Amino acid sequence: MQQKKQLSLFDLSMIVVSLVIGMGIFRTPVNVAAKAQVPELFYLAWFIGGFVAFCGALTYAEIGSRYPVTGGYYKIFSKAYHPSIAFAINCIVLISSAASVAAISIIGAEYLSKIILPVEMQNETYRVAIAIATILVFYLINLLGLKASSKTQNVLTIIKIGLILILICAIFFAETTQNITPVFKTASNALPSWADYGKALGLCLIAVSFSYAGYAQTINFGGEVTEAKKVIPRSIIIGLTIIVILYMALNYVYVKVIGFEELKTAESIAAILASKIFGPAGFKMLSVIIFVSVMGYVNVNLLSNPRAMFAMGEEGALPKVFARMNKKEVISVSLTVFALVAVVIIFFAKTFDKILNYTIFLESISMASSAATIFILRKRTAHLDNKTIYTVPLYPILPIIFIAAYTFVAFSIYADDPNAALNGLYIFIGFLAIYFIAKLFNKK
Repeated sequence: MQQKKQLSLFDLSMIVVSLVIGMGIFRTPVNVAAKAQVPELFYLAWFIGGFVAFCGALTYAEIGSRYPVTGGYYKIFSKAYHPSIAFAINCIVLISSAASVAAISIIGAEYLSKIILPVEMQNETYRVAIAIATILVFYLINLLGLKASSKTQNVLTIIKIGLILILICAIFFAETTQNITPVFKTASNALPSWADYGKALGLCLIAVSFSYAGYAQTINFGGEVTEAKKVIPRSIIIGLTIIVILYMALNYVYVKVIGFEELKTAESIAAILASKIFGPAGFKMLSVIIFVSVMGYVNVNLLSNPRAMFAMGEEGALPKVFARMNKKEVISVSLTVFALVAVVIIFFAKTFDKILNYTIFLESISMASSAATIFILRKRTAHLDNKTIYTVPLYPILPIIFIAAYTFVAFSIYADDPNAALNGLYIFIGFLAIYFIAKLFNKK
């Protein structure tokens, strides 16, 4: 069945924003501040992260323009490298996304239960029920069709942006911050060298890069976008511009309102900002922000990930049933399976965090290798009219910067936690084996 072109520039821009802004910006600044030790390195890490994200955005804009298909994040690996690599990487992305949806739904349920339930009902059973109900509500919305789910996403994203802007206003309610001067300390208490600063920056960029990650999955919607060759590049650039401005502003406010030394060990940093504006009602305000963010994250993952499963079904990496669409052009089987996996993982979310740690290393590799497909796609689509295709400015410098940055992040992860990196590789090899074993059985 030929899919309708239903997504506009505004729809896709809002999807980009929601793919990136989840829970990270309300938590990772604490980790970045602790690793940076001094505010100059803290701001530098977020600035570099934003610049690298723009390099990646422009790179994926060209990839999406040259190859606008549904499930593009799977198909670019399959087309440029091999279906087995596409299968292994996308399986890891799908599992980590389902696990993230489960874990973040539980976090949202914890906040919501504290303001809507009496104390005696604020237990694990009701939190799980709220988390599952959240996933099921958005599953049903997505079953209504792409138009309904994308419009819902637009509303949630606009509310989320508005709430973040309210938090940024805490700067006007801030008292004078403490006069403690942060000092960069080394393990030997000697004066820090450039190598010490470089190592600290690498550790900062691990958290920063994943706070900016997610927009690459925008290319999953290529087959359903009106004027895809123009709209995909513009939406990625518009969406990421909004994200970088909000991130830089919010991190500046965190430092000015909380104080840099306090930020290193602070808990519920968004709650501190909310309390500056709303006083004792700040926690309720934070709970609303968190739950809206959770709803947006759940819905956008139910929008994006089933499209990768659809592409895998189309090419036979998964059973053909995953490529089935109903009369409303909903990828119903892939959507149902992804939602079901997320619900099942809710019951095992605590133990599943360990598996998530192993995927972080591979996500860095997948970002670098997916961006590298631009060099292959340029050669294979050289016949296309460049007037209708978006092209990266300063090619090949910007793609190389992006690839080098994520390679640096991967090495930083390996240096910090070799076991997590190696276990990630074992998981990747395991999925490769599953692909070839399945192919062998299909031939027989």
